Amino acid sequence: MATVEMKKPSLCTAGPVSSASIRDPLKVLQMIATSSYGPTGRLKQVHNGSGGYVITTSQSSALISGLSISHPVLQLLVSSIRNHISSFSDCGLFALILCCNLIDRCLTLPLSPHKIITINNSLLNMCLSYLTSEACACKLKVDFSCNSSFIDLTRSVLCSKPACMLTVKEVDYITVLVVKSFLFRVPAESTSNVLLGRTVMVPVEGLSVMESTLIPGVLIEMPGSSWNRTLDLSYMPSADIKLALFSVSLSGDFGDTGDGFVDVMDGVDPEEVMLEQLLALGKRLVDDHVHILVCQKVIHPSLKQYLKEQKMLAVERLGAALMEPLSQMTGAQSIASLSSLYSTCYGSLRQISRMSHGNKQYLHLIPCDTSVCSFVLCNRNETSLKELVRVCQTAEHTLNQLLKDPWLLLGGGCAETHLAAYVRSKSTNIHSSDLEELNCSVAEYKLASDCFSSCLESTARSLEHDGGDTLTDLQDGHFWSLPPNSTPDIILHHCTETKQKCGCQLLRKSDDTVWSMLGSAYKPFSPRSSTDVYQLFMSKEPLVLDSFSGKYNGLKVAVNTAGLILDLAYVIKDEN
Repeated sequence: MATVEMKKPSLCTAGPVSSASIRDPLKVLQMIATSSYGPTGRLKQVHNGSGGYVITTSQSSALISGLSISHPVLQLLVSSIRNHISSFSDCGLFALILCCNLIDRCLTLPLSPHKIITINNSLLNMCLSYLTSEACACKLKVDFSCNSSFIDLTRSVLCSKPACMLTVKEVDYITVLVVKSFLFRVPAESTSNVLLGRTVMVPVEGLSVMESTLIPGVLIEMPGSSWNRTLDLSYMPSADIKLALFSVSLSGDFGDTGDGFVDVMDGVDPEEVMLEQLLALGKRLVDDHVHILVCQKVIHPSLKQYLKEQKMLAVERLGAALMEPLSQMTGAQSIASLSSLYSTCYGSLRQISRMSHGNKQYLHLIPCDTSVCSFVLCNRNETSLKELVRVCQTAEHTLNQLLKDPWLLLGGGCAETHLAAYVRSKSTNIHSSDLEELNCSVAEYKLASDCFSSCLESTARSLEHDGGDTLTDLQDGHFWSLPPNSTPDIILHHCTETKQKCGCQLLRKSDDTVWSMLGSAYKPFSPRSSTDVYQLFMSKEPLVLDSFSGKYNGLKVAVNTAGLILDLAYVIKDEN
C-alpha cells in the first residue's frame, strides 16, 4: 500500500554570507588559491575520495575543475571564476583571491552591504577607466614589429607554474616554440575575414623537454599493429593526395537513428543492408580517386579490407580534438551522413609520411598550404607533462588575445600595488558631488576605498610564500620582495647592495627611493604617469608581464561577484 508524505517546507537561511557554514569554507577556498599563486606557489593534489586519477597542479583551470562545492554561495563564486577561465584561460587565481579578499574584508566594515557594493562599483569603474587611459603607467603597448613582448609574456606564464618542473634553459626553449607556433598561426596578409591557424598539442611522455618541437601539419597516433601490418604508404601519390573526413560511424551500427524505432521487413538482414551501403560508399570513394579515408569513429572490418584492396589508406578513431584542425588544414568538409557525399567535400594533402617520437608512432599529414601545426610537447613524467600542456595552451590563448587587445600589464604584483596607490590617491580628492551621487559621507567612502586598496595589495602579497617581507615604493607604487627576517634598518642596505628589481623587473632600487611596508598605512601619493616611465620601457630588460585582457576581466569578475554575494539576504533550499 502506497504511503503519502507531507511536503517538507523549504529551508531558508538568513544572512548566508555571515554564517559559519559559508565563512569557514570560504577561508579554505581562499587559502587554496592564495597558496597556489605565482611562480613559488605550492602545488595541490586533486583527487576524488574513491581513488582514481590524481592531478598535481597550481593552475586555476585544473584546481577549479577539481573542486567539489556543495554550498550554493560558493557554487556561485566558483562558477563565476570558471566562466572567466573558459574565456580568458589566465588570471583565474587572481580573480578568485581578490573576490575572496573583498568578501572577507567588506563583511568587517561598519557599513550596509548596499553602500559597500555601490562604492566598490565606483572604485572598479575608476580602475577600469585608468587602465584604458593613455596615462596608465602599469601597462605596455605590444610592438608587433619585434617578438620581445611575446617572449616576455610567454615566459611569465611558463614560470608561474612550478609543476612543469622546467629548468631556465627549458623555459627559454619552450617559450621560443610557443611564440613560433603563435606566429605560424597568424596569417601573413590581413583580410576582412581573418582566420587564425590552429596548433594541435601532441604530448609525449618520457622524453626530455628539449626534444619538443613544432611540425607543420597534423600528427595522428597509430597503434603498433596498424603501424606494422596495415600502414602501407607506397601507393600514395607524390602530391595532391585526396582525403575524405567522416564524423559519422562507419561500423555498420544504427547509432545515428536517434531514439526512434526501425521497422525491418521479413527476410531483410539489417546488417547485410548496412554493409552493402558501406561497400557502395567505398566504391564511390574509389571512383572519386580518394586516397585516404579518416573516420572519427569506427570503420567496419569489411570496409577496411575493401579499401585496403583498393590501395586506399583508412584511419579510424580519430580524436575529436583533431577534427576541426584537420578540416581547416585540408579544406575537407566533415561528412556526417552516408547520403551526403559530394566531390566538393573532399580535401587535399601535399604528402603523407611516418614519424615516431619516443615509443609512439604517428601518421604525419603534411598540408599543401596552411597555418596548422603540431606542437610535440615532451616532458619526463606524466604529471609535469600534463601541467606543461595546460600551461602552453594558456600561453597560446593569451597570445591570441593580443591580436584583439594589444596591451600587456606589468606582472609580479606591480599592477595590483600600482592600482591600489592610484585608488588611494584619487580617493583623497573625491568631489562632494560624487559623494552625493554615492549617498555616502567622506568617512564612509574612505573606509570602503581603503578596504578596496588593501584587498588589491593583499592579492599582490599572496605572491610571497617563503616568509619574506613585501614593500611598495612611494613613487611608482610597484611591488618589491625582501628576504625573510629583514628589518627596517637593513632594507635600504639590501636594496642598494643587491640592486634588486621590482616584481615586474622594470624598476631598480635606488638610494633616494622612499619605502612603505605593503599593507601598512602610508601617505597617499600620485604615481608617475606613463610619459614619465616610457623611456624605461624603451630600454627594458626582460619583464614579467600579465595578460591585459585576462586581468582586466578578472578584476571585473572579482568585484561584481563579491558584490553579488555580499548582497545575498537569504538562501532558500528545497528539502523535498
